[in-house]
Amino acid sequence: MLLTDTHTHQYYQTDPQKRQELMQRCLDNNIGRLFLPNVDSASMELVFSQVAAFPENCFAMLGLHPCDVKENWQNELKLIGDAIPSNRIYAIGEIGIDLYWDKTTLDIQVEAFKIQIGWAKKLKLPIVIHCRNSYDEVLQVLKEEQDENLRGILHCFTGTVEQARRLIDMGFYLGIGGVVTYKNSGLDKVVEQIDLKHLVLETDSPYLTPVPFRGKPNESSYLVYVAQRVADLHQVSIETVADITTKNSKNIFGV
Repeated sequence: MLLTDTHTHQYYQTDPQKRQELMQRCLDNNIGRLFLPNVDSASMELVFSQVAAFPENCFAMLGLHPCDVKENWQNELKLIGDAIPSNRIYAIGEIGIDLYWDKTTLDIQVEAFKIQIGWAKKLKLPIVIHCRNSYDEVLQVLKEEQDENLRGILHCFTGTVEQARRLIDMGFYLGIGGVVTYKNSGLDKVVEQIDLKHLVLETDSPYLTPVPFRGKPNESSYLVYVAQRVADLHQVSIETVADITTKNSKNIFGV
């Protein structure tokens, strides 16, 4: 069995011994592939350090997180864009729109989102989308930008069945994380209606920790609890979920 965490910030742990222990727990739980999104220019070095430490298991992506689209966003984009040609990356992300923390930056968030979608299309890379309190806005941008080169993952999907199907119709996979294990989230009712061929798994470590560790820092080794919950919802084995979702991740990332 091989599980893939398509979205983790495990690189925030910089202590070499603790970082090694985190990775060993992943391997002990059959999680052998971790995809790492930065959030801003400062976090790029952390991502690449993790990739250098575990080149067989960790894969980088680059983008500017919507919560970091602030007054200096154009300079941040330039720093990130300039780093792309000299580094192996597998997606542009995480990018998107977040209206939970700050609605006043919507216009520049949309502008930054579209610029980075342009990068992905040019490089023929997928995008990994952060979408919080902004499904209508994100879907509108995707509709405007849709063409044969637009593809990716809607990270931390928590939307409705209708929203899921709209994204799937546009060629996107849905990233399912710890929220699916929460008793009253409602995500379980959605996930059980979506074919596994449209899903990938993620932790968003150190955030959104699944049950039974909710309330503690998340880590990629806990992906096994997400996988088991999805397996239970679809009434299949965890091995089946691992096989299908890892194949999906290889399809989207090309590795």
